Amino acid sequence: MLGIIGAMEEEVEQLKAAMDVKKEETKAGMHFFCGTLEGLPVTIVRSGIGKVNAAVCTQILVDDFKAEKILNTGIAGSLDAAIDIADVVIATDVLHHDMDATGFGYPKGQIPRMETLSFEADKDMARIAQEACETAVPEIGVHSGRIVSGDQFVSDKEVKAGIVENFAGKCTEMEGAAIGQAAWLNKIPFAVIRTISDKADDSASVDYPAFEKKAIANSVKIVKEFCRKMA
Repeated sequence: MLGIIGAMEEEVEQLKAAMDVKKEETKAGMHFFCGTLEGLPVTIVRSGIGKVNAAVCTQILVDDFKAEKILNTGIAGSLDAAIDIADVVIATDVLHHDMDATGFGYPKGQIPRMETLSFEADKDMARIAQEACETAVPEIGVHSGRIVSGDQFVSDKEVKAGIVENFAGKCTEMEGAAIGQAAWLNKIPFAVIRTISDKADDSASVDYPAFEKKAIANSVKIVKEFCRKMA
């Protein structure tokens, strides 16, 4: 079974409308919808925004719904001038840009006493995500690279510059690294797909509302095609 996590209600509602729902459950204030999407057994849930919500959601999917793989989808701010609004980024790996234990000798982003700086996304799932993008939204740019997460909406060019310098990320958001970490701890594969809604700089507060709906629509198309290919 594939667990699909979205952070935003609008996206999850559109996916739920496209699936054959067999069962609904509420746990930790999150609504889980079990059934099939494009012929694939799935459980779809809105985690809510932020890393704690995302991690809790992932663990519930694993423990209570027996998820064998996790797909996280949503929107993000671009960290690369070559990545435009409405483009898609597929994660090679994810990390926490707001983790700082440098005082203990760890590199920025690394969680103390964990053996990895970042959490590697599953290569097969990433390949299928790439193919799904090319099929579902062939008109947009698709990029592959590191996605960084923090409990912060990045809308300041200096903050953005610091994140780029330290982590060389392609985009920034607020859930992917927590989902990747939870999947890594449970030894299950995961993928993170992000549609770009803003440039993560001083224009972000203006760009985000304007492009949010388009970004969500593209995300829904990609997830449906991803499930079709997985099935």
